[in-house]
Amino acid sequence: MKLPKVSAVVAAAVLAPAVLFPSSASAADAPRPTGASGADTAADKPDGSGTQEEQDRAEIERLLADKASGVSVREAAEKALAAGTAAALREFLTTGLQNARHIDYRVDTFRILGVGGPAVKKAAEAALRGSYEDIVKFLKEGQYVARAQDDRAEIEAILTDLPAWSKVREEGGKALAVGTPAALRKFLTEDLQGFRHTDYRVRTAQIMGVGGPAVRKAGEAALFGTYEEIAAFVEKGQYTARAEDDRTEISRLLADPATGRGVRETGQKALDAGTPAALRHFLEVELPVQREHDARVALSQIMAKGGPAVYKAASAAMDGSYADVVKFLQETQYTARAEDNRAQVSEIAATGGAAVKKAALAALNGNDQAVATFLIEGWAKAQAEDEAAAKAGTGPTAGPTEQPAGAPAAQTGQSATGGQVVQAAVTTTTGKGTGTAAVTRTTTGTTVTAGSGQLAATGTEGLGLEAGGAAAALAAGAALVVVSRRRRSAEG
Repeated sequence: MKLPKVSAVVAAAVLAPAVLFPSSASAADAPRPTGASGADTAADKPDGSGTQEEQDRAEIERLLADKASGVSVREAAEKALAAGTAAALREFLTTGLQNARHIDYRVDTFRILGVGGPAVKKAAEAALRGSYEDIVKFLKEGQYVARAQDDRAEIEAILTDLPAWSKVREEGGKALAVGTPAALRKFLTEDLQGFRHTDYRVRTAQIMGVGGPAVRKAGEAALFGTYEEIAAFVEKGQYTARAEDDRTEISRLLADPATGRGVRETGQKALDAGTPAALRHFLEVELPVQREHDARVALSQIMAKGGPAVYKAASAAMDGSYADVVKFLQETQYTARAEDNRAQVSEIAATGGAAVKKAALAALNGNDQAVATFLIEGWAKAQAEDEAAAKAGTGPTAGPTEQPAGAPAAQTGQSATGGQVVQAAVTTTTGKGTGTAAVTRTTTGTTVTAGSGQLAATGTEGLGLEAGGAAAALAAGAALVVVSRRRRSAEG
């Protein structure tokens, strides 16, 4: 059997944008009979219906009027009518019609192959390699069976990883349970978008609940918009808005004087890069790492300048987790420093003059704040009284274990290089809770405030923590160093 114009028609079919998959069987899916198969004769029919030629012409004209007739069928039918002979009409109906339909059905199959899923493509390819009957069977039945397989696979893929609350997941599961080709197709072509709209609204509310100002503003606009607008927010818009919020948050961190060096440097790099991915990577990945690094740096500085109890507690925290470091900076250092303060005041009481001893013992009988206050101002005041008494001859002169004149400056924390003062922590208790009071003392023009949230006296930057009182972290450490020097001096 010859198939005229096959290559040209098939090529046109592959490039055509039409999508078949009709919802119900058409004339193309159930080919019509090929016409009367009786003898070629122009004689009148016994039933009086006209000659064979008249019947053939009427059948061909009916085929041309049928919208389901393909291009090849129409061309061949018009050619037969143009010839005008009874033989030409009969030859078309007995032989040419099926040939033309075979071409048209192959074109239809190529079109379905071009837009179908894996199962449809596989079935279409098998039909194209087969006979005319194989192609007719594919168009009439096989394409729908194969499409149902593809629909099931597509629905299963859509439901993958959807949360338990998803409406798409719920209704898609129902369609799979029914399992009919009609139920699967209805879910994909009619119901899916509505269920997705419901899911997008729920997801938008969740995103807004954890987002910043820009995310909440964009999410609110999407909630009251169309399906396309809310889908665009969930798929893309939320990330654009979040980048705006991320940029604002990083800028806030860099403007905070308590932010440590590591956080500051990496945050600035993220801002300089400027991409949503870089901003998010800093906040989610780099920020926690740099915060811990900065906290451990601050802890090591406190440990280097602290007394024995502070040193011991800081060492334990340094060997522990980040949570241990934070707890030390926020709580433990103050307890340990209070212990060091009392040890220091006990030693001062044992080596000081009468006024110093009296004031030191009074402080030891009080609370931690009294001890810290003695170290900050009471000690120097008491030594001044002892010196005045010695000069007036009303008290004993300084023995070899007592400090010479001018010692109060060193005893209040003045460094060997002069100028900077590190003060003791003062823990205060009020009806609203316990905290560290900021106590300031000025020596040689340099003012240092304890409890200010920074390590001002050491040049150490803040931590970016809610610890506060970082200057107080060094409070009694320097004073203990002074006491150690006094002890070595006395022993020497």
